[in-house]
Amino acid sequence: MSILVNKNSRVIVQGFTGKEGTFHSQQMINYGTLLVGGITPGKGGNKHLNLPIFDTVEQAIKATRANVSILFVPPAFAADAIMEAAYAEIDLIICITEGIPISDMLKVKQYLKHRNSRLIGPNCPGVITSEESKVGIMPGFVFKRGGVGIVSKSGTLTYEAAYQIVKSGYGISTAIGIGGDPIIGTNMQEVISLFMEDSETDAIVMIGEIGGQIETQAAQWVKESLNKKPIIGFIAGKTAPKGRTMGHAGAIVGDKNETAEIKIDILRDCGINVVESPAEIGVTVAKVLSYRRNKI
Repeated sequence: MSILVNKNSRVIVQGFTGKEGTFHSQQMINYGTLLVGGITPGKGGNKHLNLPIFDTVEQAIKATRANVSILFVPPAFAADAIMEAAYAEIDLIICITEGIPISDMLKVKQYLKHRNSRLIGPNCPGVITSEESKVGIMPGFVFKRGGVGIVSKSGTLTYEAAYQIVKSGYGISTAIGIGGDPIIGTNMQEVISLFMEDSETDAIVMIGEIGGQIETQAAQWVKESLNKKPIIGFIAGKTAPKGRTMGHAGAIVGDKNETAEIKIDILRDCGINVVESPAEIGVTVAKVLSYRRNKI
């Protein structure tokens, strides 16, 4: 079992024939992802990477039964592309694009309230279910199959966490980069909730950063939740100066509750095993799962 994507997910690519779309589509195909076509307006009826091109998402879904769409669309057009996919009632939308204007994302967020589609991103690396399906830009070779779920604001730290977990003798069920922008589609608590219900996920690694409240909101939800799985947390940005954006657009400290120190304190108070460095993630996962196994 996995969450959000698996070997049966039928994937289409919006922005299919562009440079980024082409490169990452080929990488996804090489990984084993079931890519069934793509969208480039005006090029419908042709083929690219030996797959059909469509003018619209709606056409693509009717022809291929796609249930996942990934976007490699320039920032100026990305909001419309997300809403087009949601209008066509696709199950999952993954937006890789960074630099989408906040005003555009406000419209998207409001639009999605009235639709059944789930959005991951924007400004994210995507979703990977190890050794089954990669829908994004992550280096697939890092991810080995196992029982640890990863949810992260940072793409790079997602890969580092996966490497550390595998090095410690464990593997990853599904890894999800939720994106580092101020307005995103799916938050940490929602992903953790999905992992809690996944029978093949034994532990969760949660990687956050300064700015915003989604890590602390997720931690409070975990504290109150009846369904418990061990969570290992890391918060990036301990040395970041207040008021300066660090890396992601959302990584900016607005008040004291958004600093790394306060977030770490709250996570620990909620029972999350917080590590001081990404290098400690793998050994902490091993320790926590070993203790849990012996306890059971």
